[in-house]
Amino acid sequence: MRGLRDKVAIVAGAAPGNIGGATAIRLAQEGMKVVAADLNAAAAQVVVDEIKSTGGYAVARGFDITDESAYKDLIEFAARDLRGLDALFNVAADLSSGTIGRDTDVRSVPLDVWERTIDVTLTGYMYGIRHALPLLIARGGGSIVNTMSSEVWMGEGQRVAYQTAKSGLIGLNRHTATVGGKQGVRSNIVAPGVTLTAAAKRILNEEYLDQMLASVRSPRLGVPEDIAAMVAFLFSDDGAYVNGQTILVDGGANLT
Repeated sequence: MRGLRDKVAIVAGAAPGNIGGATAIRLAQEGMKVVAADLNAAAAQVVVDEIKSTGGYAVARGFDITDESAYKDLIEFAARDLRGLDALFNVAADLSSGTIGRDTDVRSVPLDVWERTIDVTLTGYMYGIRHALPLLIARGGGSIVNTMSSEVWMGEGQRVAYQTAKSGLIGLNRHTATVGGKQGVRSNIVAPGVTLTAAAKRILNEEYLDQMLASVRSPRLGVPEDIAAMVAFLFSDDGAYVNGQTILVDGGANLT
């Protein structure tokens, strides 16, 4: 895609087998310099090793998205050691059994699950935008992409904290598009449908996956590389006139 070579991107939540890892790999294939960041630094290093094995440029960093100072340090690292920042992809999520596995409905969701989910998926994304936006503006422009979920449109009867945190990203995204747009910074959302990530394969059973396949208007469920392709487009010059949008990448499960 046009305009990506030698640009610098942070992928915040770059674990192997998941959307972040696949996106880091795709961006490096497009010629970007990638900072693969994750709570698990060793996992991020696995992604970086794969990128380097094919001649791409990437560095791994461990960070906690719920710690504002850690996110600020991550962004400053990219600006200092890679001499700038052009793109930020927020994709981190807590999909552990202790969090999403206990995310029930509004009548019974444990408060610690609610707070943890908001901290990671909404407040954490805000931290990244807060500290990246001034650098992108000073650089003359750039692109931010946040990860949502098609569950927001489906209105499922479970995972209320997850759906609420993801819904909040719409307001954050539109605000960011307004604040940065006239200064060349675009902000968009990708909203995956059911995607066969390593994490999804751990927590979703075959019956559920069969139901989801029946609901999409495509012959298969999504894979992380599908989302990675959309992020690359939104970062590229080919996506230069897309701003403030939420783009469903769900095989046609939701027609809006």
